[in-house]
Amino acid sequence: MQEQKRLKDNKAGWKKWGPYLTDRQWGTVREDYSEDGMAWNYISHDMARSKTYRWGEEGIGGISDHRQLLCFSVGLWNKKDPILKERYFGLTSNEGNHGEDVKELYYYLDATPTHSYMKMLYKYPQSEYPYAWLISENKKRSKQEPEFELMDTGIFDNADYFDVFIEYAKADVKDMLIRITIHNRGAHDAAVNVLPTVWFRNTWSWGYDDYKPRISSSNTGDIIIRHQKLGNFILDIDHKKTLLFCDNESNNKKLYGSANAGEFCKDGINECIVTGNDKAVNPNQEGTKAAVNYDLVIKAGESETIRLRLRREDNELTEPFDDFNSIFDLRVEEANAFYDDLQQEIISTDEKAVQRQAFAGMLWSKQFFYYDVDQWLKGDPAQPAPPPQRKSGRNREWPHLNNSDIISMPDKWEYPWFAAWDLAFHCIPLALVDVEFAKNQLSLLTKEWYMHPNGQLPAYEWSFSDANPPVHAWAAWRVYKMDQKYHHGKGDLAFLESIFHKLLLNFTWWVNRKDTKGNNIFQGGFLGLDNIGVFDRSAPLPGGGHIEQADGTSWMAMYSLNLMRISLELAKFNPVYQDMSTKFFEHFLYIAGAMANIGTEGIGLWDEEDQFFYDVLQCPKDGGVKLKLRSMVGLIPLFAVEVLDHELLEAVPEFTRRLNWFLDNRPDLASLVSRWQEKNKTEKHLLSLLRGHRMKKILQRMLDESEFFSDYGIRALSKYHDQNPFEIFLDGKHFSVEYTPGESTTSLFGGNSNWRGPIWMPVNYLLVESLQKFHFYYGDDFTVECPTGSGIFLNLREVGDEITRRLSALFLLDKQGNRPYLGENHKLQSDPHFKNYILFYEYFHGDSGKGAGAEHQTGWTGLIAKLLQPRRL
Repeated sequence: MQEQKRLKDNKAGWKKWGPYLTDRQWGTVREDYSEDGMAWNYISHDMARSKTYRWGEEGIGGISDHRQLLCFSVGLWNKKDPILKERYFGLTSNEGNHGEDVKELYYYLDATPTHSYMKMLYKYPQSEYPYAWLISENKKRSKQEPEFELMDTGIFDNADYFDVFIEYAKADVKDMLIRITIHNRGAHDAAVNVLPTVWFRNTWSWGYDDYKPRISSSNTGDIIIRHQKLGNFILDIDHKKTLLFCDNESNNKKLYGSANAGEFCKDGINECIVTGNDKAVNPNQEGTKAAVNYDLVIKAGESETIRLRLRREDNELTEPFDDFNSIFDLRVEEANAFYDDLQQEIISTDEKAVQRQAFAGMLWSKQFFYYDVDQWLKGDPAQPAPPPQRKSGRNREWPHLNNSDIISMPDKWEYPWFAAWDLAFHCIPLALVDVEFAKNQLSLLTKEWYMHPNGQLPAYEWSFSDANPPVHAWAAWRVYKMDQKYHHGKGDLAFLESIFHKLLLNFTWWVNRKDTKGNNIFQGGFLGLDNIGVFDRSAPLPGGGHIEQADGTSWMAMYSLNLMRISLELAKFNPVYQDMSTKFFEHFLYIAGAMANIGTEGIGLWDEEDQFFYDVLQCPKDGGVKLKLRSMVGLIPLFAVEVLDHELLEAVPEFTRRLNWFLDNRPDLASLVSRWQEKNKTEKHLLSLLRGHRMKKILQRMLDESEFFSDYGIRALSKYHDQNPFEIFLDGKHFSVEYTPGESTTSLFGGNSNWRGPIWMPVNYLLVESLQKFHFYYGDDFTVECPTGSGIFLNLREVGDEITRRLSALFLLDKQGNRPYLGENHKLQSDPHFKNYILFYEYFHGDSGKGAGAEHQTGWTGLIAKLLQPRRL
């Protein structure tokens, strides 16, 4: 099949053009040159149309080359808005009652991994866009009230909107066909300006290279594009229209009252279309930004289609649109063939559609991410010097970090920057469609221009020094195994060995920096779970002291097992790695001992009374106190599990000899390792933080529908705390946590403080995987009651299947024809122009399953694509 052939031919360059434009560049740390580090305030949405960016570009449904030198996206104007719709609108973290949030409706519908075909949908109202209303209403609302969304304004109620489908099909690696189809869904004819726009990222204003590329009109009414590095291109226009030109230069006069660098600024096309100021565009029809102005009236219920072709100038075509439709049809046919092959084991048409849109969201969420921290800290030669506060502010410890790569984003509007642990989860579904890209993404963050010299992986742009859960080794091993299966048993040992060496440095950083007393109990800090905790674990605690984290320690136990398993795989081909396998086996045992019954100050993390794991607060005055809050913190110990075949142990005799010596000489620790010395009937050994009894007790609570077990997955916080809030008095202050099924009701941990909210796909995925591993050892005879109190007993694989079924139910049509994640909105649930377009939210309401948080893929929610794949994890 053609798409598979393109994937295998990496040198052909099919990925050099793709959806690499971000959805939001304004409000990012990269573009922030303020004194106070308040990135959301330095460049606002209103400023964005007039200010040139330093580090990247944004647009609606846009594409660019892999260095983002040349960009293309679509602008719109409904004749009523005060501005062109050139970028998505959303609230800053201070404007929303639950933090930052995009206030638009758009969907990623289809994509192939080489971007040979892509399709997305933007819904554009015909009435004036309610910018001010969205801001004012959300500002008025409290944390206890829901967010006020675009749909809540009623602007779509009478179907007075345009469905704008944007599609791309590549004729070749540097020959892209563009099709924009605008449907008038309303009952009346409606006017709209559609402005396909092409421009250069500004690389000439910073003092390093004054070469300025050029965009101009041809004699035939097409657009000529010239760049000394990228080459020369032509944007062919099917039906010739008015061309508008300006420069990608800031309108300093408008923004700051100072002189402009040139006469025609970045917002020139906006000024010409919206205000009628034709002096804002270049009459000579040249510049570094250009748009084709389609001034259309679309009849009620009908559509108009715009066709363009962006191709290398040396690809001479006398009739560039003769083969346009046939190429599009072929690429759609190839995309269907690619997914038909991938989905051949999926029977349900609805499951296929949801999975395919999940893959589309993952693939559309690639972005060119450019950020040289050293240059950012020092400033640019041709620009004013940054404020001196910068050298003592954000990311100052990362001057070596120099990113200029295509990276999978969590959400290109909400989180248009890479995040280390998000990326690890992204790579699991990505590996199903493009395993080489998944491997490259995991390797990328371990490169010396990413990884800190001390071994830390960069967390995310807002603070590279934050601690994310250490899941990189887990993801590397899972992708390796998926790749091995894809290649019929032959794994990529070079990838595995290379990433293993870098992760050794990272593991050492964790041990040296996060185990403050050297007792194998970890204080990871943030670790993504602060919204369900009592305190901000990255900040100094009231009254001093520190928290010994059940989750941080469990993540490190999992990390030890992951690195042990990787080193055992490498040891099959190079015996040297047996030493490393021993090291990580012993480290795992020390962590298991500390969690079970050692701890510091004589307090372990396991609570015999509640049969659950809790954090321990170590106070200077009062000693250790268990924080008896029933949360995901107590379930994460399930993640640290590994099953080894006896055959593997026979292949690594030195490791096995040392392992047995250690177990014989440390019986106190050996007794904690679940059934290690008892092979099951299929010759397998189990390593786990949990023996069978403790595991059953945790699962009894986890599968209780009055606690963690929702109709739509495992909650991050037990519903027990709905009627029984957790409370603690510390240093004369009262702290409490209660069950909140949806958006957070507190600002304690930042604006969007429930971003790890009630039902959260990545930890659910890890729970399913762990249950499958446990079943791999225990088999069908080991059963637990599921749900608790139901009288129904399932083996552990079946429990994982039940969690998967409930997670899938978030997106799939139920018996009433509704998708639970859409909530109670009748239009979204029943309108054929809405109900089958899927959004992949950041997290989901713990009772109703309604989507919340960031809306567009949010990377890790794309794990649903893997869960829908019938083959075992």
